[in-house]
Amino acid sequence: MTVAYTLVDALLVYMLRAWLRESDGASGWSAALADPATAQALAAMHTEPAYLWAIERLGAVAGLSRAAFARRFTALAGEAPLTYLTRWRMTVAARLLRDTDQTLAQIAKDVGYGSAFAFAKAFRREYATTPGGFRTSIRTGAERSASDHSGRPE
Repeated sequence: MTVAYTLVDALLVYMLRAWLRESDGASGWSAALADPATAQALAAMHTEPAYLWAIERLGAVAGLSRAAFARRFTALAGEAPLTYLTRWRMTVAARLLRDTDQTLAQIAKDVGYGSAFAFAKAFRREYATTPGGFRTSIRTGAERSASDHSGRPE
């Protein structure tokens, strides 16, 4: 299931990139998608969020030196590559918490963290709640929403 999500994400990157080629004045992260070098790095991060990415490796994927890649990515996306990667990993983790019953340890592994503790700490920084608290609140909200729309007359 995780593979399907990452493939859809990669497809989205390529679709947005094609759309942006037709748009003038792309800025922000959309400019990073429109740029062939940074788009390659974004696709790699989206396809393999668990990989132990380093600036050197992302630069190689983009066909640029470490320094040139870091400057270009930051200028186009508005944030450093590893900052973006962390946000992307947390987005994937939130989706896994919402849509699966995987353990925190498995989700941590799937998004590139060596331990559930390190993952939980990063998740809390991003979402101001623990992964377990996030999962509970999302599922409680979904159950409440489903019962509100159960088709019963009011």
